[in-house]
Amino acid sequence: MDNISESMKRYMDQHQLNANYQKLMNQVYQDPDVRAFLDAHADQLNAEQINRSSANLYEYVNERNKVAAGKTTFAPGYEPKLVLNDHLVEVTYQPTNAQKKKLRQQALHRRVSAIMMPKLVKEATFDNFITDPDRQAALNAAVAFIKAYSADPKHFHQGLYLYGSFGVGKTYLLGAIANQLADMGIKSTLVHFPSFAVEMKNAIGNNQVAGRLEDVKRAPILMIDDIGADAMSAWVRDDILGVILEFRMQNELPTFFSSNFSMQQLETEHLAQTQRGDVEPLKAKRLMERIRFLAQEIEMIGENRRQK
Repeated sequence: MDNISESMKRYMDQHQLNANYQKLMNQVYQDPDVRAFLDAHADQLNAEQINRSSANLYEYVNERNKVAAGKTTFAPGYEPKLVLNDHLVEVTYQPTNAQKKKLRQQALHRRVSAIMMPKLVKEATFDNFITDPDRQAALNAAVAFIKAYSADPKHFHQGLYLYGSFGVGKTYLLGAIANQLADMGIKSTLVHFPSFAVEMKNAIGNNQVAGRLEDVKRAPILMIDDIGADAMSAWVRDDILGVILEFRMQNELPTFFSSNFSMQQLETEHLAQTQRGDVEPLKAKRLMERIRFLAQEIEMIGENRRQK
C-alpha cells in the first residue's frame, strides 16, 4: 500500500493538481478502508486508474462518515461499499442492518392483508401471547396448524373457530398466527367482518362488490374476525358470507373465525335471524355446516385484558 500511496503522490505532482485537491485526496487515500481495498486489488490497479476513481473513493469516504455520524446520506438506509469494475473503483450501496430489519418487516406486513383490523394485529406474536390454562388449548391448536400447514400446504387443514367473551385475546391470536405464517412466506387475509359488511353495502353503488368479494374469498388463508358482532341483513348473510364460505369449502381453503358466540349460539341466535326479524333456521344450518367443515371450535376463557 505504501507503494501505491507514493505512486499517487507522484501522479498528482506530475499532473500539477491543485493543493486543496491533493490535501483532500491524500486524506481519502490514507483512509484505512480505502487503503485496505486498494491493497487487496493492488495487482489490478495502477495510479492512473486509481486517480480516475478518485471521485468514487471520495464519495465512499464522505457517505460512510455520514452514516457513522447518523447524518442524512445520499441514499438513506443504505451504506456505501467499494467494488472493482473493469479496472476502476466504483461505489455500490447496500442496506444497513437497520434498513434490512425495516425491509423484512415491510415484507412481512405485505404478506398480511388486514382489512379494517386493529393496529395490534400488525405486532402480534406468539411470544407476547399471555398464556394460562384456559387459553393454552387455543395456542396449542394455533401452533399445530402452522406446523401441519407448512409441512403440507397442498392438502386441506382445518382452521380454528375461536370463541369467548370480550378481551380474551381471540383477535390477537389470529394476528399472531398470520404474522408467524408471514415470517414463513405464507400470505393471509384478516377481515373484521362487521366493518367488511358495511364496506360491501357501500360498494354496491360503485359496482365494486364483486371485486372485493373475490379478493377475500380466494385468500390463501382467511381469518374472519368478530363474526356475529352485529346483526346481519339477509343479503350480507347469504350473498357475502354464504358465498365466501361456499367457495372456501369447495376449494378446501384454510379459514379461521373469532366470535363471542359458540358455534351453536352463532347458528341459533345470530345467523337464523335477520335484521328485519325474519327467522330462517335452515339457511343458518346450511352456513354452519360450512363453518364446521372449515374450522375446529375452541373456547377461550379469561379476564378482559382490554380493561387492564
